[in-house]
Amino acid sequence: MGAGTQGRTREWRPHWPCAPGAVLAQQRRGAGDPTQRTDLHGRVWRAIRTPDGPATLRVESRAADGVVVGTAWGAGASWALDTMPSLLGADDDPAGFEPRHPAVAEGWRRQPHWRLGASRRVMESLVPSILEQKVTGKQAFGSFRQLVLRHGEPAPGPVAELRLHVQPEPAVLARIPSWEWLQLGVDPARSRTLVTACRVAASLERLVDAPPEEFDRRLRSLPGVGVWTSAEVRQRVLGDPDAVSFGDYHLANWVGWALYGHDITDEEMAEALEPYRPQRGRAAAMACAGGRTRPRRGPRMSVPTHLPTRGTTRRTS
Repeated sequence: MGAGTQGRTREWRPHWPCAPGAVLAQQRRGAGDPTQRTDLHGRVWRAIRTPDGPATLRVESRAADGVVVGTAWGAGASWALDTMPSLLGADDDPAGFEPRHPAVAEGWRRQPHWRLGASRRVMESLVPSILEQKVTGKQAFGSFRQLVLRHGEPAPGPVAELRLHVQPEPAVLARIPSWEWLQLGVDPARSRTLVTACRVAASLERLVDAPPEEFDRRLRSLPGVGVWTSAEVRQRVLGDPDAVSFGDYHLANWVGWALYGHDITDEEMAEALEPYRPQRGRAAAMACAGGRTRPRRGPRMSVPTHLPTRGTTRRTS
């Protein structure tokens, strides 16, 4: 792709059949996400604002050799390569996961190597998760795409053809005026939540080293951040297999149909998943992968990316 294509490279040999494209799909915010692209060769390119500065990470699977090759550019290249295994699910240990329902067992049989990656970048996940509160995935993805293209910056490295961009810095987001948030399709409630988070971004980034329970408590202390948003962020930032997006527009009904053949409430879903703690999120994903599918009727929104076979839905705070 032109000059400056060398970058820094790392070869990593995972201990399971890692499918980088499938794991990284959990991090993508819609097909038009300008922070993550897949090229014609199946390589995934990610723009990351690392603690050391912007970076571009290209991930390529060489399944025949059992290795994953990462190439990175920019000030944060070393950080991106060092954390690549975590991003691809190396820290997600399914040991001890015991399917207790036929649908969960079937999902686990079909996808025994399903993993949650850990990005270790809080604002990278929190910003789009806030945008996705109480609107359709299509609306939220459009707002996020325009936000990044208007206020972010081109990613380092040979990415001009991909139009890959790094998310805006929190300080930049905090200065966006209210009228421009409205132009982006973001109502005052969400923009206030987002700006508030940006003002404490440094302390939020330090939460990556906290236990999931502490991460959840601290994140939900922010006005406008509730159970749903916290779960969405923990899934992506920590790779937390216990995080369940309670309050989601569709999830309880998907799990209900997979397990019982009918809609259920969040409370009933919580009861059904409780025996799987501390891997309730994995159990929900496997149920949806292996069970019956809910008939399509009534209001339709997009489907969650953290489930193994579906797209994205965004509901409560």
